[in-house]
Amino acid sequence: MKTPGQSDRRSSIEPEPNWFEYPVRAYPHHTDYAGIVWHGTYIAWMEEARVEYLRATGVEFADLVALGCDLPVVELSVRYHQSMEMGTSAVVKASMEPPSGVRLNWNYQIRSPDGQIVYLTARVTLVAVDRQKGKIMRRLPASLAQILAARST
Repeated sequence: MKTPGQSDRRSSIEPEPNWFEYPVRAYPHHTDYAGIVWHGTYIAWMEEARVEYLRATGVEFADLVALGCDLPVVELSVRYHQSMEMGTSAVVKASMEPPSGVRLNWNYQIRSPDGQIVYLTARVTLVAVDRQKGKIMRRLPASLAQILAARST
């Protein structure tokens, strides 16, 4: 039963099925002068995890580009929970929701390897764009749509 003030929304740090895990380590070039990971580094790590997730499902990003498709970020929401310091290892966890038209919604967590510390949670929305026309596509490329449909069943 829900108590007063309790949200119906699931917490963004609850476990979800089908998390793809991508290990990272904070090197000096990822940090500011105080040895704290720079905020933009987390976004780069999320993109790396997203590209590797797609590769693991059979989608090479370079092949999408060759088909004339790009997947730019159109929405980004990030919550920084705790700073990471230089030398710290972490795991970027990425999960893609079932596609909604040409929109691909991704959820992320960056956690300590043991899962006890949450450094960041995020949600990113991408859309399929025709690289030549610079316009949003009406549908995902067939090869991408097939792979993503198989992954969501």
